Amino acid sequence: MRIKATESTLLIIDIQERLLPAILDSASMIEHTAWLQQIARRVDVPLLLTEQYSKGLGPTAAVLREGVAAESILEKMEFSSAADGELFKRPGGERKQFVICGCETHVCVMQTVLDLLAHGSQVFVVEEAVSSRRASDKELALQRMRQAGAQIVSREMVAFEWMERAGTELFKSISREFIR
Repeated sequence: MRIKATESTLLIIDIQERLLPAILDSASMIEHTAWLQQIARRVDVPLLLTEQYSKGLGPTAAVLREGVAAESILEKMEFSSAADGELFKRPGGERKQFVICGCETHVCVMQTVLDLLAHGSQVFVVEEAVSSRRASDKELALQRMRQAGAQIVSREMVAFEWMERAGTELFKSISREFIR
């Protein structure tokens, strides 16, 4: 199954300021997520952000939160972003494919993925745009999500599948700015 721009939503889970110092390679995770977020905007893929108890963990990293409409930001207490069903009521939440970035891979990301799969969604986890405090937890979570039916992908896989073809003005501009 391919990732379609017309059928997918980019879901960024809990990349929050106060959590980031404890997360492995958090700067790299943010960089890869921001890269994908910019491409999503270019190809008209909706974006949803979640924040786990923002009063305690702070808001989403500023670079990712900038320009995101309030209706696209979900405050949550459950670890899974899909547990209470609010995600599906937001713009983009009705789509059948979810491209996932965020942290922690073995907690909020994995529980969201498992709930999305149980809901019947197609789920694509961007390997370089998820992280945990420990590498072993990330690896175990990626294995478990794959076994449950999620596709583990790279950011370039997502970008090229969203664009679908070369030769267009969109492809040329994204290629110039983002594909190095």
